[in-house]
Amino acid sequence: MIKINTLNGNTFAQMIISGANNLYNNRKTVDELNVFPVPDGDTGTNMSLTATAMATELLKKGDTTLTKAADTMSFATLRGARGNSGVILSQFFRGISKSLKGKTECNAEELAVALKDGSDAAYKAVMKPTEGTILTVSREVATGAQLAANTNENIIDVMESAIERGNKALQKTTQMLPALRQAGVVDAGGQGWMFVLEGALYYLKSGNVVDRQGEALETQTAPVKKKSQEAIKTEDIKFKYCTEFIVEKKQKGLSVSTFRDTIAPKGDCMLVIDDDEIVKVHIHTNHPGFVLEEAIKLGEMINLKIDNMKHQHKSIIDGSNEQTSENAEVKTTEVKAEKKTEKPKKAPKQKAPVELKDYGFVAVCMGKGITNILKDLGVDRVIEGGQTMNPSTDDILKAVKRVKAKTVYVFPNNKNIIMAANQAAELVEDKKIVVIPSKSVPQCISAMVEFNDKKSAEANEKAMNKAIGRVVSGQLTYAVRDTEIDGIEIKKDDILGMVEGKIVTVGKDIDDVLNRVVSQMVDEDTEFLNVYYGKEIKKPQADVMLKALETKYADDEIEVSFKKGGQPLYYYIISAE
Repeated sequence: MIKINTLNGNTFAQMIISGANNLYNNRKTVDELNVFPVPDGDTGTNMSLTATAMATELLKKGDTTLTKAADTMSFATLRGARGNSGVILSQFFRGISKSLKGKTECNAEELAVALKDGSDAAYKAVMKPTEGTILTVSREVATGAQLAANTNENIIDVMESAIERGNKALQKTTQMLPALRQAGVVDAGGQGWMFVLEGALYYLKSGNVVDRQGEALETQTAPVKKKSQEAIKTEDIKFKYCTEFIVEKKQKGLSVSTFRDTIAPKGDCMLVIDDDEIVKVHIHTNHPGFVLEEAIKLGEMINLKIDNMKHQHKSIIDGSNEQTSENAEVKTTEVKAEKKTEKPKKAPKQKAPVELKDYGFVAVCMGKGITNILKDLGVDRVIEGGQTMNPSTDDILKAVKRVKAKTVYVFPNNKNIIMAANQAAELVEDKKIVVIPSKSVPQCISAMVEFNDKKSAEANEKAMNKAIGRVVSGQLTYAVRDTEIDGIEIKKDDILGMVEGKIVTVGKDIDDVLNRVVSQMVDEDTEFLNVYYGKEIKKPQADVMLKALETKYADDEIEVSFKKGGQPLYYYIISAE
């Protein structure tokens, strides 16, 4: 029987790499489980990209201490997190990292505590934790580890107990969420976490890291599915002011628990992430002044944003690409000894200071046509990405740094990318970053049209947030599996018509579904209808639909336009304003 009573830095790093590889090998399985609330197939991809970023950095370190391994985990997960699932996973790993920081080795009890700290950090990172997800599974894993560690010093036994309890909790998720129960599957995020743990255990028992199999992730196409969550309806908004800001702490280690408890009764959708030097705060409240007064007690506020959601008509908050070593932007300083010389050195040429413009823009999208439209509107940097391949925090960070502007507006254009964009904004110190929480390209286009370079940054932010609230967005895509969502029976290859991310109609004919989607989007106040056709739609087909819609809405005086978007996955992207 193998016994391991302590973990050093190298052993811990190999565990994590083995777990990341196992997740990579099983990412498609996790993608297939991702049916909540509709099939989208990106959870496995996003979790794997996040874990792979961390494993890549650990591999670069070679022989390492436990403290250095913990620091590497924290750094890499913060920058490599992709999508909501990846951000949650990154917070879990960062919680583990903080628990192990400063240790030369850890025993079974300390490992169990680290798993508990990771679970707590993940819960804290979510605005409104939902049971039946990865959060539930991570909590039960930690509980299993702690119970075992009370009577057993063998880390292998503790890990086996944790995994056994985690798998039992995973099976229960099918009955905890209606969408999972309808589809007859377990939670995708929870399954992804179990793959990580099982890969780590494999290394402890065998001494071998799980082989990374299959095609490289950066060239792997994720299964084509779509994810949708029901948007907050205007009439359901109880707390109307979306209040968001960062606090630079007066001192390191300052507790924010009292602050969190004080403001919690004043709103909902609260997110308070406590880092070493900053606190990220988000809350929907009717009393933003009260929240700000409490925040001032912690330190200096920056990046303050307050939006009236009643005027936006929907919620503005919810909550890819290459994964290579070059994406991890690590600045190093090389110190060389001065060489004595009798010859005087020439003074180095002074580079002219880079002149910064007042405003710049970064946006995420897929499709050459849409990219060109955004650039024509003034977007400086376009990051290729979208539903199935979400840009990482580092991808967004690098794009922002390349924009030579004092204030940079970032448009995620997908609800799964908003958290990563906010995380990137927290890491930039030399310019002001404003994340406009756009969930679709049409929202971004409307916001860019609203922008006025004669106005202040705050006025433009307010105007653009109001603009995205006026846009009703629709999409047409297809299903990759049989399922049932909200009482709607869906068969593989069915055409899915969505409005604001919610499936509203299903059919076999693209043109028919487009007509039905548009009918649900248009109302008596609609003036403009913009349709962007994807790469699967030929221009003659688009021209026929343009004429049909122009005729249909001629009496309503609605201006209809069709533009080539060239986007993959979506037959059509529609906006009504």
